[in-house]
Amino acid sequence: MRSKNVLKFVVSFAFLLFSGVSGAMPPCADDPDLARLFHDRGVEGTIVISSLDGATEFVHNRERSETRFTPASTFKIPNTLIALEAGAIKDENEIIAWDGQEKGSPLWNKDQSLSTAFPLTCVWFYQKLAERVGDRRYREYLSLFGYGNEKTGPDVTTFWLDGDLEISVREQIRFLKKVYAETLPCGKDSLDRLKKIMIVQEEPDFTIRAKTGWALRVTPQQGWYVGYVEKGSDVWFFATNLEIVKREDAAFRREISMEALRSKGII
Repeated sequence: MRSKNVLKFVVSFAFLLFSGVSGAMPPCADDPDLARLFHDRGVEGTIVISSLDGATEFVHNRERSETRFTPASTFKIPNTLIALEAGAIKDENEIIAWDGQEKGSPLWNKDQSLSTAFPLTCVWFYQKLAERVGDRRYREYLSLFGYGNEKTGPDVTTFWLDGDLEISVREQIRFLKKVYAETLPCGKDSLDRLKKIMIVQEEPDFTIRAKTGWALRVTPQQGWYVGYVEKGSDVWFFATNLEIVKREDAAFRREISMEALRSKGII
């Protein structure tokens, strides 16, 4: 078992050296099937679907895929790792008590842990963690992770919501590949805990790990869905970004992503 894990790591790292670290991108035209998913819904956006080695990619709106936007709750992926590594929280089960004040959603108005706050996109929980981590350590980890523009901002509790931090769809893909291949400067225990709470769907032949995001405090509002699919020996990474003009558009984040994955035979 150990030898298989070592082999997986070596192969994954080699793929990353080829596709992520080198910055090489396979040439490809705008995918008409993916374009139709956005056009039929009347939304402006982009999606990238990439194999682990980057040799196969499906892209809609390449220019937008390389443009940075506020990550919103997709930052909960690196934020979870940072909180665990910095000792801001022990594990996915440690509770932070709700203070009894209205938090914007009935689902948020209760005690939370990483295992509940991550899927519920509970903002106040991660803001409490941010206070414990502090700006200096955030900047250190953002640099170590190579995450987006690596900036925070004047408020340590909101920099991923309306502060200076920005990331592109292309950079989301690169970061997710590092998470999967475990090439980030993090302990395996932290990565295992993150991967556990990222699971959104488990089927007999595939598993999806993902996170939504909705940047409500910027104009225009930005919607996200990012993650990866493990299907046997194949791993596919996806990142979707779109403008949210009306509230109903928010549903298209996941809807477009899942339909795109189905159209390519990935799920």
